[in-house]
Amino acid sequence: MFTIEHEFDATVVTLIDEGNTPLIEDVTITVFAGQVNIEQLDTRTDSVQKVTFSLSQLRELEAALDLPEGSYKIKL
Repeated sequence: MFTIEHEFDATVVTLIDEGNTPLIEDVTITVFAGQVNIEQLDTRTDSVQKVTFSLSQLRELEAALDLPEGSYKIKL
């Protein structure tokens, strides 16, 4: 299950783990004009872990999901 919310300066997608246990904490993806933040609560430390991608890094991640092992450079 997931939710989508459109805020003033960002779109927020929350991925909610459902089904059989053990369940993983929700993942929140916040998309701004120039970057994407991915956050998830770490229950071991009771703190939110955050990773920030530039839009070019996100495009590279998208491409990498469909490619075999190796080193690549995307030409724009």
